[in-house]
This record gives sequence, structure tokens and C-alpha cells, in this order.
Amino acid sequence: MSYTAPLKDMVFVMNELAGLDAISQLPGCEDATPETAEAVLEENAKFCSEVIAPLNWAGDCEPSRWHDGQVKTTPGFKEAFRAFGESGWQGVQHPTEYGGQGLPKLLATPCIEMLNSANLSFALCPLLTDGAIEALMTAGSQEQKDLYLEKLISGQWTGTMNLTEPQAGSDLALVRSRAVPQGDGSFKIFGTKIYITYGEHDMAENIIHLVLARTPEAPEGVKGISLFIVPKFMVNADGSLGARNDVHCVSIEHKLGIKASPTAVLQYGDHGGAVGYLVGEENRGLEYMFIMMNAARFAVGMQGISVAERAYQKAVSYAKDRVQSRDLAGSTGPVAIIHHPDVKRMLMSMRSQVEASRALSYVTAAAFDGAHHHPEESTRAANRAFYEFMVPIVKGWSTELSIDVTSTGVQVHGGMGFIEETGAAQYYRDARILTIYEGTTAIQANDLVGRKTVRDGGAFAKSLIAQVRDTSAQLSRAGSDDLSAIGKRLAEASVALEEVVNFIAANARSDVKAAFAGSVPYLKMAGVVFGGWQMGRAALVAADKLSSGDGDASFYRAKITTARFFADHYLSTASASRAAIVEGSSGVLALAEEQF
Repeated sequence: MSYTAPLKDMVFVMNELAGLDAISQLPGCEDATPETAEAVLEENAKFCSEVIAPLNWAGDCEPSRWHDGQVKTTPGFKEAFRAFGESGWQGVQHPTEYGGQGLPKLLATPCIEMLNSANLSFALCPLLTDGAIEALMTAGSQEQKDLYLEKLISGQWTGTMNLTEPQAGSDLALVRSRAVPQGDGSFKIFGTKIYITYGEHDMAENIIHLVLARTPEAPEGVKGISLFIVPKFMVNADGSLGARNDVHCVSIEHKLGIKASPTAVLQYGDHGGAVGYLVGEENRGLEYMFIMMNAARFAVGMQGISVAERAYQKAVSYAKDRVQSRDLAGSTGPVAIIHHPDVKRMLMSMRSQVEASRALSYVTAAAFDGAHHHPEESTRAANRAFYEFMVPIVKGWSTELSIDVTSTGVQVHGGMGFIEETGAAQYYRDARILTIYEGTTAIQANDLVGRKTVRDGGAFAKSLIAQVRDTSAQLSRAGSDDLSAIGKRLAEASVALEEVVNFIAANARSDVKAAFAGSVPYLKMAGVVFGGWQMGRAALVAADKLSSGDGDASFYRAKITTARFFADHYLSTASASRAAIVEGSSGVLALAEEQF
């Protein structure tokens, strides 16, 4: 099935909820006018639908292959990646001084969404390269920036993130890869890294690995980890390529989904040591790697939205074409299944979750831009706090709902959804990794609890809840049955969320396991409430547009209906989530190990 970018909703969210006009007034963002944004999105949509999307099914059927240390990607990927780089899409949000377009994250975010909707496996290579660029921009020396950034941004080279080892998954304190100084400023790297996305491939001239390793005198634990640049091919001072470095792909994984993306096992130093170069200061590698991880976590959240959108489009198309059974209200013959109430319920559940998570993520991207470009420090700090609070929610909630949405997409297809040839199953399989890599949902939830909620006693979380209540009050005063109902649900959900925040803040030190037992439900609940908040804001804008007769009336009516559905079917679950978190920890923790 072809992919059609939901440009109308993207533009609506960017302009009306995320405040693109205000972002374009910030220093360094002046080029991102609404007119420019629409032109960029239209071009990106064309590229993704015509060049990238047709390779999605092919990548699932004919995945990347490893042979004798080399990886051959799906036919067509190499040519598509070259076109991707030459068209400038790798550089949308990166600095113009290194060949990027220098556009704000808010404008890059729908581009990320479209690329991932078109082909999740393909999009992983640019995603990791973006992370490498961010890390080098922040912690790299000027010499390293000059040597690597332009070719990473142009797509001539790609980047990877090397954290995980066979004995060290999420616990990076167990990293054992070694970095031995050579006395000339370089290091020899030894060790094994696993789960390295696009750690070996044939789509670019060089691969720039960013690798966590320990120097000989490093302290134990995470405080003794340093970050190193280890290129696949050595890079000469003039940027030309030199000899092959001692890093080799010894295998790639056979996976449930994202099959076209090669997930490599990389061996460093089997032939004397891979040459690496320290990024920043010794023993600060985890700090620098978190720059990559934060960028990647937001992008993986966008992957969840993207694959859910693609599954929704496919389900709608099938539901309109598949004729089966008579209409319950009476008909002379069988009708398309979209006329059946439960099919409509499933489609609305898919649609509303996609729109809510898209709105929350775009608003979060706008906060990133405000944090980096606003001239006033107090405003930058407020935006930074918002962005940092929302990143684990965007990553965790959006990926968790993608599994539900893609599963529902299979259900809409019925038995045909279980048959690979229809394509619905691919989205379900591809989505399953998203809650795991770049930090599992539990890790995102631990971050939300420990760093984002407990640290300030829940103060920032409650400041956001106050904003939710302001929106619910506006909805209640709007004089519309739909808007009043949304406002009522939003107000009830905000009360439930505040009770959870108070419970976590009060118990995180006195009964830490009780507080963390509800961490994932808390993250999901926060996603629902804050996503519902954005849907409520969208409904208010849509109502104003309808009142003034401005724009596409059908689109705005659908926006209000979708917000009402989300309020009735998802915001209404907040009180149950509150009960499970506040009152349910004993059931989580009661059984002893031997009782399982």
C-alpha cells in the first residue's frame, strides 16, 4: 500500500498547537516561516512516498544479508540513501556552517515522522547519524567537527552509537571495552559491541562509530566510561579515506521486525586494536552519549507515531474496500466493513491515539527550539524543563501505543491481517522493538519518576497539570456539548494525575519500591492526560475556525469528534490508572521470588 503523508494534520499541529509562527521569530529560526514549512513538508512527503515507501515491503521480504564481514542491504536502499543525502534531508535541523539547512526541530519533526512512516528500517540509519552529529556538535573538538560533521550531514558517511555489550545491556556500569592510550593522542580500542544499528552496511563511504570504553586508570562504574570516535575507514587530515580500521562485523541479528535494518555485532581490536579518538574529556563518555540517546529517544517516540499512522492508513483503506455482512441498521446487501460500529470504534481508537501523540510530540519539539534559541534565559529554562520532562513520555507512551495501534490494524483486517502478504503484520512486528531499544519503557518510566518527578517533589509536574486545568476550564466555558464533555474528562483526569504525582513524590524515599511499582502505568497515564490536553487545545482551535468560517469545515469537525472520542475512551481511564498506581503496589510486590 502507498503512504500518504497526513500533511493537513501536521500543518495544523505545527501552526495551531506548537506555535510555528512564534518559533520563526526566534534568533536563528527566521527561515522557518509557515510558508517555508509547508513547502518543505510537501517536498519531503513527495520524496518519502515516491522514493522511500516503495522499499518498505521489499525490505521485509529481502532483508540485509551478512557474508564474510560485509553487509549488503536490501536492493534499492543504497540508491535511496544517496538520494536522501543529496536532497539534503539528513541536514534539516543541523547547522548551515556544516552543510545543513539549519531549520528548527519543530520543522524537522514531521520530516522524521514521514520518513519513518515510509520505511522504519531505512529511517534508522539517519536516526543514528543524527545522534552522532548531536554528540559531536556538543562535545567534539573543533578539529573533530571540521573533519566529520559535513560528511555526516551530507549523507556521505553515517554514524552509530555503541553502548551495549554481551554482559552489559541497560546497565552500562558493566561496560568492559578497553581504550589503551598510544601516546600520540589516539587510543587502541578492544572489545565487543552488540545490537549496533547499521553498524555495517553498503550505503555510505564510511561509518563513524561512537564507542563507549574504559581507559586503563578509569574508575569502576559509569563514572569511568569515556567516548571515542572509531571510524570504519581511517580519515586523513584532508578528509579523504585511509586504511581500514580494526573494527569488523562478525554477524547480524535475525529479528522479528525491522528486518532490512542490519543489527550488527562489532568486534574491535582482533588485529592489533582499532584506532579511536577521545571525544571531550576522559570519564565523561556517558554524559556525552546521553546527548545521542536523548535525541534518539525523541526520534524513537516519533517512530511509534509513524508506524501507528501507517497502520491506521492501511486499516482505513482495507475497511473501505472489504465488503462483508449487512449494515445493522438494515441494508439490501453486504456493506464495506467501515459501516460496522466496532470497526469504526477500532479505527477511531487508532486515529485518536496517533493524533494525540503527534500533537504532544510536536509541542515538545517546539519547546526544544525555545530552549535553544529564545533570547531570555528564564524562557529557555522553562522550555528546557518542559522538553526534558516530556522526552521519556514521548518515547515511552508513543511506542507503547504503537503496539496497540498496529495490533488493532491487524484486527481490522481479520484473518487477512494474520497473512503476511497483506502487509498489516509487518507494522505490528516492526513496532515491537520500539518499546525496547534506546531505553525500555521501564527505563523511561524510571527517568520520569526519579529525575523528573521526585527530584523537585512533583512541582514541575503539577505546574503542567495546572495548565491542563486551564484548558479544561476553557473547554467547559465554550458552550458546546462536545467541548464541555472533553473539558469534564480532562478535569477529572488532571485530578487523578495530580494524586499520582503526590503519591510518587511522597513515597519515593520512604517506600521506593511502592513508588516505582507504578512507574510505567504513571508514564502511560501522563501520556494520555497530556496528549488529551493537546487534543482539547486542538478542539478549541477547531471550534473557533468553524465559528469564523475559516478553512476546511470537515477537517475541523473531524478534529473535534476525534478529541471527543479520545476524551471518552482514553482520558476516562485515568481514574482506573490512579487506583492501580496509588493502591496497587502491594499486589505487584507481594509474592516472593520462589512463588513465581
